[in-house]
Amino acid sequence: MKILPVYTYDHPILRKKLKPIEEMTDGLIQLALDMHTTMNNADGIGLAANQVGRDVQMLVINISGAEGNEHVKPITMINPVIEAYSEEEVPYEEGCLSLPDLRADVVRPEAIEVRYFDTAMKEHQTEVDGLLARVMQHEIDHLRGIYFFDHLAPMRRALMKRKLLEIKRGEVEADYPLHRA
Repeated sequence: MKILPVYTYDHPILRKKLKPIEEMTDGLIQLALDMHTTMNNADGIGLAANQVGRDVQMLVINISGAEGNEHVKPITMINPVIEAYSEEEVPYEEGCLSLPDLRADVVRPEAIEVRYFDTAMKEHQTEVDGLLARVMQHEIDHLRGIYFFDHLAPMRRALMKRKLLEIKRGEVEADYPLHRA
């Protein structure tokens, strides 16, 4: 497994709606393994394929290091679709490996029902809540070219402009390899 560079803000692939995976290949299985390695190396809890420059609907999640989630196994999701959202919405501070040092409170549904395939292309449908639901929503947004700050009010987004420009210019550092836009 290798550590892949994480693409940063304003690279065009991060705004792209990614292609569905039609069949699993050895290369895609290797990509999933490399994405888990990359995410863990960066102390992340989720990573979408476009964040490592790949145009496929795949994401990985590992929240087992977060308090109260030690029992949650790492997951790889292929072609995920959110089927239903809960009425209850909650704010929670989010960050993103593609946006080093940028954080904001984002309001999202507390629970979701999601359908996806695993790396054996077996279909799953599950209801999740709490941190796992939040991370799934964040990463599924990535597969559709959406950043977490797109959910913020215009004034809050405007306050981030300078930091986004610094990220775009490569003026931020991270403890993991970055691929600059």
